[in-house]
Formats: sequence, C-alpha cells, structure tokens
Amino acid sequence: MKRICKKLTLSVLMIGAVFLTAKAQNPVIQTKFTADPAPMVHNDTVFLYTGHDEDDAFGFKMHTWLLYTSTDMVNWTEHGAVASLKDFEWVPHENGAWAAHSIERNGKFYLYCPVPGGVGIGVLVSDSPYGPFKDPIGKPLIKKSEHDIDPAVFIDDDGQAYLYWGNPEVYYVKLNEDMISYSEEIIQDPSTPDNYQEGPWVWKRNGHYYLSYASTCCPEGIGYAMSNSPTGPWEYKGMIMDGDKRSNGNHPGIIDYKGKSYVFGFNYNILKQTMSKHYERRSICVEELSYNADGTIQKHPFWSRNVEQVSTLNPYNRVEAETMAWSEGVKTEFATEWERNISWDKGKKVAERLFATSIHNGDYIKVQGVDFSDGPKAIEVSVASLYGGKIELRVDNIDGPLIGIVNIDVKGQGDIWKTMTSPVSDIKDVHDLFFVFRGEKDLFNLDWWKFTK
Repeated sequence: MKRICKKLTLSVLMIGAVFLTAKAQNPVIQTKFTADPAPMVHNDTVFLYTGHDEDDAFGFKMHTWLLYTSTDMVNWTEHGAVASLKDFEWVPHENGAWAAHSIERNGKFYLYCPVPGGVGIGVLVSDSPYGPFKDPIGKPLIKKSEHDIDPAVFIDDDGQAYLYWGNPEVYYVKLNEDMISYSEEIIQDPSTPDNYQEGPWVWKRNGHYYLSYASTCCPEGIGYAMSNSPTGPWEYKGMIMDGDKRSNGNHPGIIDYKGKSYVFGFNYNILKQTMSKHYERRSICVEELSYNADGTIQKHPFWSRNVEQVSTLNPYNRVEAETMAWSEGVKTEFATEWERNISWDKGKKVAERLFATSIHNGDYIKVQGVDFSDGPKAIEVSVASLYGGKIELRVDNIDGPLIGIVNIDVKGQGDIWKTMTSPVSDIKDVHDLFFVFRGEKDLFNLDWWKFTK
C-alpha cells in the first residue's frame, strides 16, 4: 500500500511538473500563414492582430487582417478576418494588407493599416477589439511618400499619442486625442538608428523609451534602440535577435503580460516543411523577452526558446475547435448558415461559424495545459460529418493514454451541424489534450467541444 501511495504521489508531482514546464511550440499559428504580429493586451487577454499570407502566395499576397486571442500564451483562438482592404473605399488594390498596428483608447479600438505603393496608411475604429472595424475618415490618415508602411502607435504617460512608420527611415507624427487626425507636421527622424530597415515598435519601461525594428537585410533580425524621449534621439543598443538564413524578413511586436515580457515576430518553418524555395508564407512566433539591470535587452536565439504556459485551460466551458497550441493538417474556415439554400431566398441567418476543417486520417489538434480538476464524465462535440470517422481523445502525447473515442458514424451531412456526446474514462488534474482524427477521405468539420462533469 505504501508503494502504491508513493507511486500516486510521484504521478501527481510529475503532472504538476509537466504543467509548470509546459511550453508553446513555435510557430504559434499553424492553420494559416500569418505575419506582422500586432499584440495588444486588453482585459487580461492578449489580442494578436496579424497579417495573412494566402496559401498560394508567391510574393506578398495579403487581403485581410486576422485576430487571435490567448489568456495563457500557448493556446490561441482564431477569430477570423476582422478587417480587409475592402473596408477602405479609397484603396484601389485587392492586394496589400501589410503590417497593421492596434491600440485602445477611451473605450475605442483603433487599427492602423498600411497599403504599399504610395497609397497610404488608413485607420479603422471599433467599439470592440473583435470588430467590426469602420473607416471614420474615408481617406488615408498618412499619405506622404512611398515609405508609408509599418505603422506603430504609442501613447505616453502624459496622454500624447505618437504614430511611427517607415522604410528605410523612421517617420513620426503626434496624433490628436481622437486618434484619427493630427495637427503638427510629420517628422522624418534624423536619428534613425543603426541597421534600421522597417517595422518600428515603440514602448516605455522603467523610464526608458525603446524602439525595436526589423534590422539588417536580408535575412532580417530584430534590433533595438533606446532614448529618454518618445521622439528620440535614438541610440542603437544591439540585436534582440539575429537574422537566420532559414528565414527572410521580420517584424517585432512587444508586450508585457502577467508579469512577463514577450517579443513576437515570424519565421518560415511551416512553409519549409513542404517547400524548399522561398515564398512569402510566414508564421508568427513568440519568445519571452529578458532585460538586463540597466534596462538593455538580452540577445535571444532565433525563435528557439518557447514560452511557458501562464494559466490552465478550463475544459468545462465551451472551447472553440480553432483553439489550439499545435495542430497538424488542420485548416480553419468561416461559413454562414442560412435558413434555406436558395440563393434568391435564403431566409434568416441561422449562424456564423469559424470551424476546423480539412481533417483527414492522422491529423490532430493539441490543446495544452487542460485542467480536468476532479474528472469529467463525457465530452460533447459539434460536428458536420462528410465521410465520417472518429476522434481519439489522448492525453500528454499524440500516442498517449486513450481516454475516449467519439464515433461520427454518419456521412453526407457536411451542411448539418450536430452535437454528439461520448463517455470518457477517469482523468484528473492538468494534462495536454490531443484530438487525433481517424478515418478515410474528408472526415468531418469540428466547431467546438466541451467536457461535462
């Protein structure tokens, strides 16, 4: 009996140790190609606005801006496209949704969006970080030169907001309090720091002002400079991260969250799983940022030190299928369901869904750090079955202990969503959860899941 108790105690300790050292895998988004991260912290949640490289992109093929959220820095939930070039009536192109930046002020959320080729930088505004975003001015906010790309916004402690942008020089302007206009002149910063390329990001910490940016070319790393003022002069301090020959560009986004600092950027690792040549199909990464005692930043390796999970996930709340720490083979899709499938008489809107799709045998979704507490009895899943199949529920590893199987034994119902329930074996405490998909052909679409006690 003592021996059994000892084993149980050891198992509990090991489970706790697994969670405490659980780390995200880079890149953090696998279902789509994402670039140009613009993280923002609001209401204890990280809102990650991203550019979107299309799956068939050769060069920069970008039409929309996407949104992902996380409360633990490892599991990210997609919310689909929150803005696109179509939101700007003055934009003449279908392509060019380059690096945007988001910020909140006075209960409003602002998204600053550049369109290359001298078209300018526009601004969208919303009452919610999830959108919808609207163009409040009907014209470019900034239209000065071919350098009008990569906007970044910073609000100082005195309430003054600054907009920075530019390649290969840094420009800035003081924004008015409405965040959609300015009164003073645009300044080309005479102290543009060493190795500056593009992608400025400005923040303040312990009285120091920081300017990070894509540095050197190519490949681009992430460099930074410091100042005693939000308008410079900027003094180059070194590299946060050197470039890497396996990559090409970069674009920093830096935040503090739950007592830690993080730097976002991107690499091309998912592209390189299947392609040997270079295409602009990028994937966002994140790493914890470390400061020295004098405020300077330690150099980090190229997206190799993955971040630790900062809180657990509750499986007894409804969890969207597009919430994941890692996946293989799975894509996501947005669709609207109507009362009738008659193009001229669709009737009422039934639902709008973002769901996991392109699911085939052997594909899987990993959800990290799931707190089963004192144990579930069953799982509910919302599926639309194509050819049918099953979901194996495994813990800790893709081939780890099997705690349940959801049999989706119908087919030909890809346009009908059903909630299916299946019992699960006893599982407690914190584990990584794997949804492993089995079957033939296109299996099914998965909208959400939820454990019940």
